[in-house]
This record gives sequence, C-alpha cells and structure tokens, in this order.
Amino acid sequence: MHTWSSPSRRRCTASRTRARLTAVALATAALLVSACSPGGSVASSSAAATRTGAADVPLLAPLPRTTPAALRPYYTQRLKWRDCGAPGFQCATMKAPLDYARPDAGDVRLAVARKAATGGAKPLGSLLVNPGGPGGSAIDYLQQYAGLGYPAEVRARYDMVAMDPRGVARSEPVGCLDDRRMDTYTQTDLTPDDQAERDALVAADKKFAQACGARSARLLRHVSTVEAARDMDVLRAVLGDPKLNYVGASYGTLLGATYAGLFPGRVGRVVLDGALDPSLDSRTVNLEQTAGFETAFKAFAEDCARQTDCPLGGSGTTPAQAGDRLKVFFRELDARPLPTGDPHRELGEALATTGVIAAMYDQGAWGRLRSALTSAMKDHDGEGLLALSDSYYERDASGHYTNLMMANAAVNCLDLPPAFTGPEQLAKDVPAFEKASPVFGEGLAWASLNCTYWPVRATGAPHRVPARGAAPIVVVGTTRDPATPYRWAQSLSRQLSSGRLLTYAGDGHTAFGRGSTCIDSAIDSYLLHGTPPARGKRCS
Repeated sequence: MHTWSSPSRRRCTASRTRARLTAVALATAALLVSACSPGGSVASSSAAATRTGAADVPLLAPLPRTTPAALRPYYTQRLKWRDCGAPGFQCATMKAPLDYARPDAGDVRLAVARKAATGGAKPLGSLLVNPGGPGGSAIDYLQQYAGLGYPAEVRARYDMVAMDPRGVARSEPVGCLDDRRMDTYTQTDLTPDDQAERDALVAADKKFAQACGARSARLLRHVSTVEAARDMDVLRAVLGDPKLNYVGASYGTLLGATYAGLFPGRVGRVVLDGALDPSLDSRTVNLEQTAGFETAFKAFAEDCARQTDCPLGGSGTTPAQAGDRLKVFFRELDARPLPTGDPHRELGEALATTGVIAAMYDQGAWGRLRSALTSAMKDHDGEGLLALSDSYYERDASGHYTNLMMANAAVNCLDLPPAFTGPEQLAKDVPAFEKASPVFGEGLAWASLNCTYWPVRATGAPHRVPARGAAPIVVVGTTRDPATPYRWAQSLSRQLSSGRLLTYAGDGHTAFGRGSTCIDSAIDSYLLHGTPPARGKRCS
C-alpha cells in the first residue's frame, strides 16, 4: 500500500547524491503530531494542555524541571560504547522506560551511535541528528551521511550522535507484515473504481493494522512522538550535555519541536528543516500535503518540457497537459500493468504512482524520473519506476523491507486521530483532494484511510508549541517543498516563542545540505557560533 501523503504513511529527511537521495527517501514519511501530559499520554483535555485563542488548539506545556526520582536511574545510566563495524563510529544501547507514566512497567532498549569530534577547536558537545520518517533510521543517516557529509567545521567541534527512536530500525522495531505480504500491500489499488476494489482496499488496511497489533502489542501503545522526545532528553543527560543541540529534518522537526515544548530550558542550538505544523489535524495535513505534491509536480513538469527527453510533452507543454498525460498513463496501468524484469511483480498504477512521487522529493531525481517514465510510456518497460518505488519503500534487491513503513504507521496512528471514520466519509472528500491535486489527489485521499482501523487508539491531538524560554530555534522552510509545505514552517516559527524562520526559495524536500550556499552558511554559523539567521532571511 502506498504511503504517499497520509500522515499515517510517509518518510522524511535531508540529502546529497546517493547518500543524499537515501536521506531524502527517509525524509518523506508521513508526519503526525501529538499533545501530551507529563506522563506522556495525549489528549486535548490533558492537564498539560492549556486552551488558547479562537482556534481552541491546546498548547504543549513543559514538564517539571526536576527529574522525578523514578526516572533518575535512566538519567544516570552509563553507556557502554563498542565498535559499530563502521570505521570511526561507536554504538551503544540505552534504556528508557516503556511507559513514562509507569517507569516500573519495563524498559525499551534504544540503539545509539556516535562519531567523536575530529578536534581542532573548542568542543561544543554533542549534535543529535534525526532524518525523519517517522521510521527513518537515524543511525543509518549518521553513518551514511551526517557523520561524513556535514561540514568539516561542524564535525570538528561536535560529537555527531544519532538514536533510532523507539520502534524504529535497531531500537526494538515495530513489526507487521512479512516481505511477501508487504509486496502485496504496496500494490493495493488506491483509486478504487467500484465497490469490490473499495472493499479490497479496506481489507488491505485492516490486515496491515491487525498484523501490527499481533506482532507488536507491547510497543504499539508507546511509540508516540512525545515518548521519543522524552527519550532524547534521557540521551542528552547520559551524554553529559546540559542542553540539547539538534538537527531534525521533516518528521524530525516534530521531534525537535516537541522536545522544545517539553524541555524549553534545555534547548541548545536546534535546527528544524522541512517543518511540520503540530497544530493541524490529520485531514488538514493530508490535504495540504496533497497540494504540496501538486506544486512539486508542476515544477517538475515545467522543467521536463524544457528537456529533449521529456515523455510528457515537448516545449510549450503546460503542467496541466503533462498532468493529464500522466493520469492517462496511470489509468492504462490500472488496466494493463507493465513487465518489470521481475516475473512476480508487474508495474501497476499503485507502484508507478509511488515511483513518481518518490522523485518529487529532490529535483536531483528528476532526470531519473524522466528516464523511467520514458521507458515505461514508450518502451513498455516498468523496471525504472519500480526501482524508484522500491527505494521509497526501502525494499532491497532481495525483496526485504526495512521496518520504515511499519514504524511510520505505528507512530502516526498513535500521534493523531484518523483523518476519516471510514470509506463512506472519505469518498465524499475525494473531490477536495482532487482539487488540491488533479494528478495525485484521488490516490492520496484513499491513502489516508489506514489509521481508521488501527488496533490502538490515538493518544495525541493537534496542539501548538510555544516553548517559552527556549533559546533561538531555527525553522527552515522550502517554498516548493512537496511533503512539508512552506506554510507549515511559517506556522511553526510563529508558534515557537523563539522561532526564527529561514526560507529557501526553491524545490525539493528540506534545504540544508542540498546545494544552497546561503542556507548552509546560515545554519553552519548558527551551529558553530549560536547566532541565528537574521529575521526574514531568504535564500535561493
């Protein structure tokens, strides 16, 4: 099943070439939010939520400054570092309470990795990084990109650190479907033509949810963003840092903002790149993200029409015309899938659409998308689009999936109530999604149904994060970001009492490390010297 725009299905991060594209794939995942009580439970009526303003959206209140006695053993534990198998990196396992409201109910074991500062200047402590998701492996991101590709000056002065959040990758991962069933799930038709196809879609979402409940019953109630943010504070203390220095991309911005809301006095130098807006409900997140993908597709289509190898039309082709041609192609695939070189997997509409959407995250992938579309539309070869889809789902050549999509759903379905109560309500809203995106709207609407059948009730709710008293927090927004629309960065920077918006006028998901010297120098200066960008700073 696709994970396109639904907050219950996506992945998120930052990027550079192959390591960069891997990061971007991570930074794509759906994006949910949560409000919380001091114990980590979430509800709009929580004692930790203060009603505010005409919108009546609760505020995320900070936790008490004093660490409760029951949590002190976690805050004072000592990590045993060992070789990771990756040169220059060390790994360790950290314990956190499974349930912060009941610390005696057992532990969750969290994987941590670090790369020591290379030295040469006064050390600045640790810099925690997270590529988003939810479900993206922060440790993979550290070892494949951040620990090697962040600016040398930053790596010289910071210990680069990552922790896979609870339920993700190496940190007691959530499990749901096996690889064979994931293959089936990702091919589920998300543009149902009749009641039988609608029933099949609902059945697929139910099977996925039931499998998660059966295989991950212990974890499923305790993988919220609030709990992951509290884990970050335990790690901060264990590392010996008085304040948290942090770079989070996409969903990682929600983690960082949540941390700031819970622990404003412990905020160090924090960068939130490709920001989410925690004040939005699931339907609004889905609808606005759908519009974001339409914006990204228009930019791709305009660029494609200027190229000699554009399969959607030549010079003078408008984005609307290119979109119409792509929709016709998708409809043809719905009826007659293409061969891919894999006798067990044809390219149908579902996988093809995921492949196109995967390339919207980074304009560096547009050439690859043109080639894949040309092969499929002109040569009837679906291999290229299938490869893009597989990279999005983190399916390797052996057919194995990481737990990205499983953790993604587990976090998102816990963080917010579902967008729709069922297919009947959703069907009435499809025209609004199609208006937001004539190309992707129908599929993106139906992709938001899976949390409806989740075996655990959501504990989160939309909320605002003031984080009063926090040090300056840099919020980065890209004007044509497909997954986290620019308006979200504007909103989050206004919610945060110390928020400072940094704008990248360009394409793609996230901005740091993606080719803008202006953006990179502003963030580097902030991380190294603590000076946030000037108000209203805009880069291209």
